[in-house]
Amino acid sequence: MNIERMFERGDVDQLVRSFLLLENADDVRAFLTDLCTPREICDFAQRLQVARYLDEGEPYVEVQARTGASSTTVSRVSKALNGEHGGYRHVLIKLEDQENGRA
Repeated sequence: MNIERMFERGDVDQLVRSFLLLENADDVRAFLTDLCTPREICDFAQRLQVARYLDEGEPYVEVQARTGASSTTVSRVSKALNGEHGGYRHVLIKLEDQENGRA
């Protein structure tokens, strides 16, 4: 199944809408805890950190060493970071704005 068709599914759309209903960090933590295994949550966090380091210009090997991510993960995150959907890029911009008091 391709990515665009996946979001046409009712259950996937419901998942997307569910995230939009969360009001604060505690809500997100509770939902992630119920939805994912601890390993999955840590994997998501690792991928976001990989994206951040790559966005800052870190070399792949350094990103692997700093995060413990596999070369495959670093490569996939890099592809997504520079890809057409822009999810990582959008979140990284918002995180930077928040950290710099602009949000």
